[in-house]
Amino acid sequence: MTTGRYDSLVPSPSPSRAPSARNEAEANPLGGVTSTYPGPRARISRDRQLAWWRRVLPVIASHRKTFVLAIALSFVSLVFQTLVPNMLNGAINHALVHRSSALHGDVISILVVGLLAGITGIVSRQYVFITAYNVEADLRSLIYEHLTWLSFSFYDRVQSGQLISRANSDIRSVQMYSTFAPLIVVQSFIGVLAFGFMLSIDPLLAVIAMTVMPLLYFVGIRMRRVMFPISWVTQARLADVATIVDENVNGVRVVKSFAQEEAEVNRLADAAERVAWAYVKDAQIRGQWGPWVQNLPQLGLALVLFFGGWMVLDAKLGIGAILAFNAYLMMLQAPFMMLGQLVMMGQRAKASAERIFEILDENPEIVERPGAFDLDVRLGTIDFDHVRFAYDNGAEILHDFDAHIEAGETVAIVGRTGSGKSTVARLVTRFYDVTEGSLLIDGHDVKDVTLKSLRDQVGVVLDEPFLFSVSIRDNIAYGRPDATLVEIEGAARAANAHEFIEKLPDGYETVVGERGYTLSGGQRQRIAIARTLLVNPPILILDDATSAIDVHVEAGIYDALSKLLTQRTTIVIAHRISTIALASRVILLDEGRVIATGTHEQLLTSTPLYSQILAQSTRPEEN
Repeated sequence: MTTGRYDSLVPSPSPSRAPSARNEAEANPLGGVTSTYPGPRARISRDRQLAWWRRVLPVIASHRKTFVLAIALSFVSLVFQTLVPNMLNGAINHALVHRSSALHGDVISILVVGLLAGITGIVSRQYVFITAYNVEADLRSLIYEHLTWLSFSFYDRVQSGQLISRANSDIRSVQMYSTFAPLIVVQSFIGVLAFGFMLSIDPLLAVIAMTVMPLLYFVGIRMRRVMFPISWVTQARLADVATIVDENVNGVRVVKSFAQEEAEVNRLADAAERVAWAYVKDAQIRGQWGPWVQNLPQLGLALVLFFGGWMVLDAKLGIGAILAFNAYLMMLQAPFMMLGQLVMMGQRAKASAERIFEILDENPEIVERPGAFDLDVRLGTIDFDHVRFAYDNGAEILHDFDAHIEAGETVAIVGRTGSGKSTVARLVTRFYDVTEGSLLIDGHDVKDVTLKSLRDQVGVVLDEPFLFSVSIRDNIAYGRPDATLVEIEGAARAANAHEFIEKLPDGYETVVGERGYTLSGGQRQRIAIARTLLVNPPILILDDATSAIDVHVEAGIYDALSKLLTQRTTIVIAHRISTIALASRVILLDEGRVIATGTHEQLLTSTPLYSQILAQSTRPEEN
C-alpha cells in the first residue's frame, strides 16, 4: 500500500465484498501477465537501401535453429525421394530383365527408402510451421511495438483500418513467403538431383528433357513483372475495407442515430467491389501465365516419351530406364509448379512488405534527447514560457502562451471551443512538442526528461474516457496492476464511482462492453477519474473530465476531489462554474492567447469575455 498523498484515498475494507484472491495470470489481463512468448529476438533492418527480403532476414535468422533443421530434413527427404526411381530402374533390370537377383529384396529397399522420405518430410513440415508462426508472431509484435512508439501526430493522419490490415494480412503474406520460399527453393533441388540421375542413365535424353527450361525462365520473369502492381492494389483495397469495417463498428451508434445503415452498406459494397476487381485481375494474370509454368514441363515429358520410346525400340535404352526417366520428369513438374506459386507469393509479399515498411520507417516526432533523465516531481511547478504551437496541418493553436502554475495550485483554464485549452494538456504530457518556447516542470524542460517518467508524474483524465473490454477492477488498476482491492475501492470512492459499481451484477468484477459502452458516459468518466487517482500522480490534468456527469453526481466527486487537489498541482480544463469553483485561479484563453488571469470573482467583474463564455457554456446531463 502506498503512503503520503495517497493515504486519503484508502477507506476501510468494504463489508459487502472481501478482496478476491486471483492468481498472477488473472491479476490484470492488460498488464503484468507473464507470457510464454519470449518476444521478438531480432528487429527488421532499417536500411532502406536493402531489398525487402534482406530487411526481414534478421527476424528469420533469429529462428535459424528450427529453420535450418526444417530445410535440412526437407533436403534429406528429397534425396530419399530421388533414390526411388533409380532403385526402380535397377530392380527392373536385375530382377525382371536379367533375373540376376530376387525382386523382394528390391521391394523392401524401396519401401524402407520411401518410409524414411515420408518421416523426414513430416518432421520437416512440423519445424517449418513452428518457424513460420514464430516469425509471424515476431513481425506482429515488432509492428505493434513500433505503433506504440509513434507519436500522436502519426495517428492524426493514418486510418486505423490501414494499420489493422498491415498488422494482419500484410504480415501473413510476408511470413508465408519468407518461411516457405526457401523451402520451395530446396524442393527445387529435386530437379537438380533428378537431372543428375537422368544424366547418369542417358545424357542425351536428359538434355532433351531440359530443353524447355530457358522458356520457363523467361515466362517466370514476365509473370513476376505483371504480378507486383496488382498485388499492391489488392492489399491496399483490402485495407480500405478494413478501415470501413472498423469505422462502422466503432461508430455504430452514430450510424444508427442518423439512420445511415443503407449508406454505409453501400459504401462497404463499393469497397468490396473494388477488392473483387483486384482479385479478378489477379486471377486473370494467374490464368494467363500459370498454365505456361505448369504445362511446359509436359512438353519435356512428350519429348522424352518420343525419343526414349524410339531408343527402347532400338534396344539402346532399357525399360527400367525409361520408367525411371518418366518418374524423374514427374518430380521435375512439382518444382516447376512451385516456381509459379513462388513468383506469385513473392510479388504479394513484396507489396505487403513495402506497405509494412511504410509504418516501420516512420520515425516518432516525440523522442527523448540523449542524456534524458528521469523526472522526480518534488514541488509540481509548471511554467509555460512564451509557448507557440501548431499542428501538422499548419493551424496555429497557441500564440505566445505564457503562464506560471505554483506547486499545489489548482488552476482552471477557460476559453471558447478551439481556443487551445486541451492543447495545453497535451503539451504537458508531451503528446506533442511545443513549436516555440519551452515548457518546464520544477524548472526542468519536459524535452530533457524521459517520457515514461514524465507520464508517470502527470495524470490525465480526458473528456472522452476509453475503457478496455475487461472488468471494472482491471480498468481502474490499469496503471497499477498490483493494486489491492482496498486501494481500488478507495480510488473509486474518491471518484464517486463506488456506489454504482457495487450495484452492478458482479461489482468490481463486472466486465464492461467494448470501449465501456455498457456504462453511461458519466459512469465511464468516473471510472477514468478513479484510474488516474489510483496512480496518484503529483500533477493532475482534468480535461473536461466531468462533462458527461450529472451536476448532482459531480458535486459529490468535487467534495472528494477538493481534499485531494490540495496535495497536488492540478490543471482543470473547464466549462462549468461548478468545475471552476475547484480552482484557486482561472486562466482565460482566447485564440491561443492568455487574455486574463485571476480568481473567478475577479474575472467576472473585470473581463466581459469571461462572463460571456460562462453564459454560453452548456451543462450536459448524465445519460
